[in-house]
Amino acid sequence: MGSLFRSETMCLAQLFLQSGTAYECLSALGEKGLVQFRDLNQNVSSFQRKFVGEVKRCEELERILAYLVQEINRADIPLPEGETSPPAPPLKQVLEMQEQLQKLEAELREVTKNKERLRKNLLELTEYTHVLRVSKAFVRRDMQFEPTYEEFPSLENDSLLDYSCMQRLGAKLGFVSGLINQGKAEAFGKTLWRACRGHSIVTHAELEGPLEDPETGEVIKWYVFLISFWGEQIGHKVKKICDCYHCHVYPYPNTAEERREIQEGLNTRIQDLYTVLHKTEDYLRQVLCKAAESVYSRVIQVKKMKAIYHMLNMCSFDVTNKCLIAEVWCPEADLHELRLALEEGSRQSGASIPSFMNTIPTKETPPTLIRTNKFTEGFQNIVDAYGVGSYREVNPALFTIITFPFLFAVMFGDLGHGFVMFLFALLLVLNEDHPRLSQSQEIVRMFFNGRYILLLMGLFSVYTGLIYNDCFSKSLNLFGSGWNVSAMYSSGHSPAEQRKMMLWNDSVIRHNRVLQLDPSVPGVFRGPYPLGIDPIWNLATNRLTFLNSFKMKMSVILGIIHMTFGVILGIFNHLHFRKKFNIYLVSIPELLFMLCIFGYLVFMIFYKWLVYSAETSRVAPSILIEFINMFLFPASDTGGLYPGQEHVQRLLLVITALSVPVLFLGKPLFLLWLHRGRSCFGVSRSYLTCCGPC
Repeated sequence: MGSLFRSETMCLAQLFLQSGTAYECLSALGEKGLVQFRDLNQNVSSFQRKFVGEVKRCEELERILAYLVQEINRADIPLPEGETSPPAPPLKQVLEMQEQLQKLEAELREVTKNKERLRKNLLELTEYTHVLRVSKAFVRRDMQFEPTYEEFPSLENDSLLDYSCMQRLGAKLGFVSGLINQGKAEAFGKTLWRACRGHSIVTHAELEGPLEDPETGEVIKWYVFLISFWGEQIGHKVKKICDCYHCHVYPYPNTAEERREIQEGLNTRIQDLYTVLHKTEDYLRQVLCKAAESVYSRVIQVKKMKAIYHMLNMCSFDVTNKCLIAEVWCPEADLHELRLALEEGSRQSGASIPSFMNTIPTKETPPTLIRTNKFTEGFQNIVDAYGVGSYREVNPALFTIITFPFLFAVMFGDLGHGFVMFLFALLLVLNEDHPRLSQSQEIVRMFFNGRYILLLMGLFSVYTGLIYNDCFSKSLNLFGSGWNVSAMYSSGHSPAEQRKMMLWNDSVIRHNRVLQLDPSVPGVFRGPYPLGIDPIWNLATNRLTFLNSFKMKMSVILGIIHMTFGVILGIFNHLHFRKKFNIYLVSIPELLFMLCIFGYLVFMIFYKWLVYSAETSRVAPSILIEFINMFLFPASDTGGLYPGQEHVQRLLLVITALSVPVLFLGKPLFLLWLHRGRSCFGVSRSYLTCCGPC
């Protein structure tokens, strides 16, 4: 079992790295994942360490790459995976990569900015065309319903937009047109009416379809409005109100000829903008496609480079500032690999003096390292979620591989559902090399990481489903029931048996809604079901009572076994750490306390199952009552399960009572005795030495 049963044996090593080779050496160590660094600069602030500038440079590269990934995802360009885990870039390529990324970012920002500007202009021109089209209908409607005034008869044939007519009226007529959000149209009209005191006319109409807002990019419904007013002061008020409501105001033509010229100019500009915008988008997509080819590997490389500089910040310099000293925890089995990694890093950097290492003794507790693979990783994560074990303790993940799926199956216990779960997990296992599964959404990735756990959970659920005889909440009659209903009819028995037993006849069947099978009647109970629970219990009215009693007893048995096994594993820890006093003062009293009470309960469950049969089930005592009487000492004789039960139970209670003070006081008093030099409680070292020849 090796490392899976206990954590790896660790040692403290000291690395001596030349300044020019430190980056390459740590890169080689990181690729192999051999060591855990100790921080030798704990009293130094993060901003005052040697390689803080390089860390900031890596963070700047991460920001640029995050921007590139964001733009690539926005353009719906798939990210090629490339190499799964590329190594950290050499120092000679770091500056070159930084210049390339900065140049690419600047180019993308410029192209994106131009694209947004063109898109905004296009949207504004499109809005202007809608305003001209809809407001033209407003003018026609006003001219159609315009009243005639007797005091100005010469105006009947003049255009509403004729400037000479306005002069003859002695007032200056002005227009403001534009777009407003649909939700603000009603409030906008009321505000204009109150502010202008009725000296303005607002005409509006809803556009046929929604338009994209040039400022926010949100697609919303718009209203086209046309405001007619008299006087410059009212015109200033109207424009201020339009600004407050964030209206998109566009110039309104005074004549029909001017309107036509503006419309033609808008159509020409819109066509030109469409052409330029399409070319800009094509160029931007080409740039993003080229960037997407290497962005995945560069993200990983920058992360590794940043991790290397973080580790270098944990190292200390010697007196000459030419050599870095690092302290690492390394498994003793990997010391040879550690030396090879240092030699490889020195060779890659071309240094004349290689880096080297040596082990140093220490009394500090090393970190816990447990090697896992793709099968055991999920179970180890379950154990680590409750807490990582101490150094060289027994690793419970090895046993969790069996106990966790089995205890789940005890609760789940359905043949059909368990088989479906097993097939789902088997599908994930067979396709575990598919890249989309490991990089999918969070919920799918969670199922994928626990695929082997689901596989065993489904497999054990199939087994417990057979034991419970439960398949999609239905029983399966695979071997034939062990109960015979026809044997309960009185016609199949002699007159003497009919007088002694409660048998069925036509009258009993006709007048009773519930019939009871009597196992004492010959031929009714022919033997237990070969595997699991008899399917006839699915028809019984007391089915739920029977199954709950059975599952509760199974839970008690499995729970006691599980707890006892945990205490036994603790004994292995005490033996390994040479603390035998914990065995006598902790483990053995725990076992005695547990087995004398709950172990005895398990014994009574098995004893009742083995001794009492279906024929004698009516006289079988209740385990719950017997267990309660164990602590109450009843005056009257209750019969019990077996002869001498009362004496056995009293002996178990005495052992339990004696183990309690040992659990509470044994270990503390023993540690106090050791702390005071073994001289308290009237016992000293001189008393423990031999007084004569042995």
